[in-house]
Amino acid sequence: MSLLYTIAAFVVALGALIVIHELGHYWVARWCNVKVLRFSVGFGKPLRTWVRGADRTQWVLAAIPLGGYVKMLDEREGAVTPSELPRAFNSQNVWRRIAIVVAGPVANLLLAIVLYWILFLHGVPGLRPVVGTPVAASAAAKAGFAAGDTLVNIAGTPVSTWQDARWALLKSAVRRAQEGTVAIQILGEADKPVTRSLDLTALSPADLDGDFLKALGITRLQLKAPPEIGRIAPDGAAERAGLRAGDEIVALNNVRLESVEQAIETIQSHAGKPMIAEIRRGGAALPPLQVVPATVTEADGRVIGRIGAVLQPLRAASEKYRVEVRYGPVDALLQATLKTWDTSLFSLKMLGKMLIGEVSLKNLSGPITIADYAGQSAQNGWISYLVFLALISISLGVLNLLPIPLLDGGHLMYYIVEVFRGAPVSEMAMEIGQRVGMALLLLMMAFALYNDVNRLISG
Repeated sequence: MSLLYTIAAFVVALGALIVIHELGHYWVARWCNVKVLRFSVGFGKPLRTWVRGADRTQWVLAAIPLGGYVKMLDEREGAVTPSELPRAFNSQNVWRRIAIVVAGPVANLLLAIVLYWILFLHGVPGLRPVVGTPVAASAAAKAGFAAGDTLVNIAGTPVSTWQDARWALLKSAVRRAQEGTVAIQILGEADKPVTRSLDLTALSPADLDGDFLKALGITRLQLKAPPEIGRIAPDGAAERAGLRAGDEIVALNNVRLESVEQAIETIQSHAGKPMIAEIRRGGAALPPLQVVPATVTEADGRVIGRIGAVLQPLRAASEKYRVEVRYGPVDALLQATLKTWDTSLFSLKMLGKMLIGEVSLKNLSGPITIADYAGQSAQNGWISYLVFLALISISLGVLNLLPIPLLDGGHLMYYIVEVFRGAPVSEMAMEIGQRVGMALLLLMMAFALYNDVNRLISG
């Protein structure tokens, strides 16, 4: 069931993003009066074909759903009658060709803005960024952080949730070679604002592959409250045992629980071993339930137990730490645009740092990892799924704008050269570029698939 859920979430996400991307090309081509011969979602053998419109455009659903394309009338790909020559793609001036090519990636970026706008209008839940006791001798400890400090501003960016704080710190961590330290404003005792300087120079590229906050010594405040089940994964150990979202876990193996961390440690230490859970549901105690955590191997080789459920502090005890980020229609649009722009620039910086070796290539992800994230985000609710869709849409838009032949950015590069030369790029140069582009894309795909398989094997 979980695998089918993951596949369905992945196919829906990928299909939606491909359709939006190709519709961008299609709409601008039609606006420029270029004849569209085929609109295909997927590659390979057509599974179903429709013919629509005055131009008799073929709308195709193909067998391999890992991309798509819009085929336009073009003299380079077949004979064109003299009467239709003005509607051929290659007959258009360079600015129209640029507009048609760039429309696909722009459509993906606009989709991300719309999704973030919906999220900010509705309200995005989160936890206040209140830190716990820093790891001894860590950068956070040396900077003077203490349990209970609330992060309010990081490198000039206001933060109101842990998600905001993590994002701002990640951007600073990636720039660590230039900045060295990052200024963080906190509210400490008596809510008095204090600015602390956090040293980032000890971070390595490997730290960015995992929990970089832990490497800095920053931890989240551990609430002294029994754990409550937030969400349950389909067909996981928790679901099979009869647990439900909202259940309070009072004790495990006759040991009363005082925190989420205590519950997680107990579950992780019982991989494949039965546990007796004492549960309260709706304020009433249930008969003890037996839960057998699944056995999972971590990337570092540790074998731990998991029950397929999100544990969170009891809502009544953690309510004062919860926050919802919400804006009005205009402010939500502004924040959505800034979020998309910020994420796009960060993606480009990460790609650049991968090329020069400052960030590990392990950060490249392929279809397996993306499918896994699609399934997890869908199981976590529609808000998480929309956030996932927005991020992948930005990634797709940015990737397609890279100046690599075979991608939209490669064609854009040719047309920009044409603007300065006053003449199109030669056929030989384009053919060489196609081969180089194919080699680069295959290399990127190989790295991404290797990382996917490695993550899959390591759990």
